[in-house]
Amino acid sequence: MPRRPPRKPDPTLDLAWHLIRLGTLPVPCDPRTLFSREAPLELEVGSGKGLFLATASVRSPERNFLGVELAAGYARLCASKLAAAAVPNARIVQGDGTFLVRSLLPDACLGGMHVYFPDPWWKARHRKRRVLSETFLRHAGRALPPGATLHVWTDVEEYFTESMAFAAATGLFAPPREESSPDATHDLDYRTHFERRTRLAGQPVWRAALDRNEAPAGCEREIPSAPPADDRV
Repeated sequence: MPRRPPRKPDPTLDLAWHLIRLGTLPVPCDPRTLFSREAPLELEVGSGKGLFLATASVRSPERNFLGVELAAGYARLCASKLAAAAVPNARIVQGDGTFLVRSLLPDACLGGMHVYFPDPWWKARHRKRRVLSETFLRHAGRALPPGATLHVWTDVEEYFTESMAFAAATGLFAPPREESSPDATHDLDYRTHFERRTRLAGQPVWRAALDRNEAPAGCEREIPSAPPADDRV
């Protein structure tokens, strides 16, 4: 099903602080420095319309939240939600989340990571574009200290099974814990807009929490040979 174009953000809102372009960040970049205070930082890869960032930042004011979203329209929409709520503990980066995780993040800099309903890239020739590759998961494990958790949700069973096998192959995560989702009585009871659509359609969702174990990461931050592709479109 094609994605609907996002609603336009309120043009009167100042998005300067909440919206960051990936190309403006230094390489490497410690994401904790993007906030004005020290607090545990959680990263969401693929923030879409920003429901998770908007709700999590309000419900957990003691933590900082950073999202990254490739689509410019969705990143601006997400930033507009954060700006409208005037939340000081959430920001959104517009750009490639895989580049951010693999090439920008230093070791053990995150307190948690979230990947919700990533694009399954159905065609075989497009599989290399899937976010949850073994390489990505190795770098996720590098950026997460022991005890931190990677949350993975998807509506595609095959993708879920594949990603859990990749996570196990890294040797960096404990066996996955199943995450439950309570009955929803309000839109804010869902973590993402895609979860809401999926559950209202009566379709299953596969969920797992992967706790970082004590094993050494065994990989180093990738040094990019060229800057990331232009992320303005």
